[in-house]
Amino acid sequence: MTLSYRQPGVVLTDRRFTVPLDHDHPGGETIELYAREVVASDKAHQDLPWLLYLQGGPGFGADRSVGRSGWLGRALKEYRVLLLDQRGTGHSTPANRQTLPLRGGPAEQADYLTRFRADSIVRDCEAIRAQVTGGAPWTVLGQSFGGFCLTTYLSLAPEGLATAVITGGLPSLDAHADDVYRAAFPRIERKVTAHYARYPQDAERARRIAGHLLTHDVVLPNGYRLTVEAFQSLGIVLGTGDGTHRLHYLLENAFVRTPQGFTLSDAFQEQAQGMLSYARHPLYALVHESIYGQDARPTAWSAERVRAEFPQFDAAKALAGDEPLLFTGESIHPWMFDCDPALRPLRETADLLAARTDWTTLYDPARLAANDVPVVAAVYHDDMYVDTAHSLRTARTIRGLRTWITDEFEHDGVRTGGQRVLDRLLALVRNEA
Repeated sequence: MTLSYRQPGVVLTDRRFTVPLDHDHPGGETIELYAREVVASDKAHQDLPWLLYLQGGPGFGADRSVGRSGWLGRALKEYRVLLLDQRGTGHSTPANRQTLPLRGGPAEQADYLTRFRADSIVRDCEAIRAQVTGGAPWTVLGQSFGGFCLTTYLSLAPEGLATAVITGGLPSLDAHADDVYRAAFPRIERKVTAHYARYPQDAERARRIAGHLLTHDVVLPNGYRLTVEAFQSLGIVLGTGDGTHRLHYLLENAFVRTPQGFTLSDAFQEQAQGMLSYARHPLYALVHESIYGQDARPTAWSAERVRAEFPQFDAAKALAGDEPLLFTGESIHPWMFDCDPALRPLRETADLLAARTDWTTLYDPARLAANDVPVVAAVYHDDMYVDTAHSLRTARTIRGLRTWITDEFEHDGVRTGGQRVLDRLLALVRNEA
């Protein structure tokens, strides 16, 4: 049964699809995908071209928008939009600590999750396209990891694409996870330095919190064990448009005076657990490093290993001297599966994924070099999450790709810039800018 309903200015329709778990075995087990169709109320009965939106992540469901805000408002001027919950996210056969035991033990769970990468997502898109568009190619907007998926789409099934629009998501075609993180930690350090330049009072606040965590065992209300490394990982927000301000407001209310002395406030703990918990998107933690797996080398907890090459991120060493405490971000570490109650039951599964050596190839350089799909990419000048140099090197290998390089926005520019960003990219891909 298809259900349609309304929000201000839009008509929404829930869509559900059945696809193979393993597209190489179409007669085998199936999973269910969910997507939300959105169309402007005044265009609901018009025959419009389709735009498919692929969310960033991995592991996040599609945007839950209200009305015609942001980039969606621009898209609805000319498209009927499909917001897809990629497999394992949102309502699309979610993968988490509650559902994965249905697969069996950690080994079975790890085998299952190998089918939740970009190549499977692209084949899902192609499996449902005929039901949505009647077989016509569609425009695809890929944000962040969605752009990684769209690069795979251009490699595997370009015939399904009318136009490709990538925002903050041009991946390296051949970098191992180690290469990705060796490029990432210096970028993260720059973002932290910029944060302290904006909010110099936060340098001492961060040191004080870290010092407290090094000498106290702190468990947040949801059961999350707040170690100093976990506190540092709050720096993941520094790659977003408002992240530096969010971090500042968190730090300024960290301590409260009690009869037993100063301790971390309830307000700080409540806000911190919401920022740290992976309960809403556990797949991000489970498969994050696997999005860089393409050869016989295991990812082997790459971010944790590479971090050791950057001793300035060691909190104890920073506090022993007068160096600023550095936050981290956009990296997954094995200790997260010990700290976070939403991840603890999945630690062995994560270890098995980190040890795998049979990752499939995600990109086809030869096919990308012969590309004939109109494609444009926004590349953010000092993107904390996706290395700019890697993105530009890939851009040069995709025939006909046009880039918009900007420092006006951070990685989430399609959210913060909304209509302006999408308007600029659509004009660029149509040679109107």
